[in-house]
Amino acid sequence: MRYCMPPDPNPRKPSFIPPPNSCDTHFHVFGPPEKFPFASTHEYTPPAAPLEHYLNMLAVIGIARGVVVQPSVHGLDNSVTLDAIERTGGRFRGVARVDDKTSRSELQRLHEGGIRGVRFNLLNRPRGNIAIDVFDRVIERVVEFGWSVDLHIDPKNLLEQENRIRALPMPVVFDHLVRINPVEGFNQPAFQLLLDLLKRDRFWVKVSGADKICNTGVYSYRGLPYIEVIPFARAAIEAAPNRVIWGSDWPHSNIFVPGKTPNDGDLLDLLLEFAPDEEVRRKILVDNPAVLYGFE
Repeated sequence: MRYCMPPDPNPRKPSFIPPPNSCDTHFHVFGPPEKFPFASTHEYTPPAAPLEHYLNMLAVIGIARGVVVQPSVHGLDNSVTLDAIERTGGRFRGVARVDDKTSRSELQRLHEGGIRGVRFNLLNRPRGNIAIDVFDRVIERVVEFGWSVDLHIDPKNLLEQENRIRALPMPVVFDHLVRINPVEGFNQPAFQLLLDLLKRDRFWVKVSGADKICNTGVYSYRGLPYIEVIPFARAAIEAAPNRVIWGSDWPHSNIFVPGKTPNDGDLLDLLLEFAPDEEVRRKILVDNPAVLYGFE
């Protein structure tokens, strides 16, 4: 069992003040495990990353709203996600994990608890992915709730599942710029497919997970890491400025080497490079999440 590094305990204040009602659309809460135990099937063990720690980080970087994404280590028990939504008095929405055995009454309970999306992994790895037949059955069952489907997908699976994805009857949100490889350039088929999908108003993308995309951690002249992802994020924003959202991916799980955990202030400052125009940043941080997740 692999044990993850903790999040950076000293988030830096970003160099700009986010507009009111800015939203972090992708973060996780882990435990604490004595209250919310990890699932027996979890593939890695994160440090406890309770809601209180996340709220402290938000206070530093100046973000007001959040969308908590159910982490795989908690399996299909969405209690930790529902708890975070309930305790923040309307500031949060959630993205759940369910399967084809989840009852309609449970889906209704999740919706009433603030869940507005369902997440699936479709990655080129041996474990942790959703079976395609289960995926199809879940989509049929959740579409009535008006949720989005959140795809943690990589280039290989995006290309293989293109027809299925195009046919989905609900908003589709691609996590982490579909984990494109910056080294392969703009013309890589998966990135071109993403740009094509973004021409249609059902498809959204998160400019998030830069540390998952960029392996070098190269710093720019402004002192920001992960600069390789900047042109790709700009291209996605240019393609669909009304359907791009930002996420921190706190507490940055699956990091096992000291010194590799990103700083959340740096990640927000990257948005200045992704979207130099203030009005576009306001869309990404405020307007777009409000539309997708139903904030007032």
